[in-house]
Amino acid sequence: MSFPYALVLFDLDGTLVDSAADIAEAVNRTLDELGHPREDEATVRSWIGLGTRVLLDSALRHAGSTADVDAVMPRLMVHYEDCLLLHARLYPGTVEALDALADAGVAMSMATNKPERMARVLAQAMGIDHYFTHVVGGDTLAERKPHAMPLLHLAALHGVAAADTLMVGDSEADAGAAKAAGMDLVLLRHGYPRDFDLERAGAVAVLDDLTTLPSLARPQEQL
Repeated sequence: MSFPYALVLFDLDGTLVDSAADIAEAVNRTLDELGHPREDEATVRSWIGLGTRVLLDSALRHAGSTADVDAVMPRLMVHYEDCLLLHARLYPGTVEALDALADAGVAMSMATNKPERMARVLAQAMGIDHYFTHVVGGDTLAERKPHAMPLLHLAALHGVAAADTLMVGDSEADAGAAKAAGMDLVLLRHGYPRDFDLERAGAVAVLDDLTTLPSLARPQEQL
């Protein structure tokens, strides 16, 4: 297999791992503590994609709470960690795609807005941590996605140019970061896009799952 990029950067939640049920439970435990009704998973899923602060702000505003996001955040993070491995599962085709890329000699690292320590724990629990040379979480650097910094930092660590790097994600944050970094983008439909239009994001491909990622061709190679 000849893959057209030297480096692939992967998002985690919604891209490699379906963690919505666990995130929903963490949010609901936080709402419970504040005396608000619990929300169904589909509703919480619609708030995922731009980091934990935006997630919590969405939940509090939806509940009609006047609580300060920063004051409540430590409680959410306790529940977030407690619920990290309750129901999380790999999306179908994930391991097969990572295996194929590794066999082709493609370098891989992770760029997620999840706190780095929790991202590492989740990746290890899912059995995929060994595929990724580096992990950058939402608290690793001064900026997080959609800023270009996490992606450019990882590319620099690998010594790979942005033009030879592919970002694979599922959200507006992933798309924004790839565009800002000057990297090609692949988006997954099975993730947490919020109200973001994946089809108009300028991705080189929008895939139902990761199964066909290893056979991806650059746009000019498709002509």
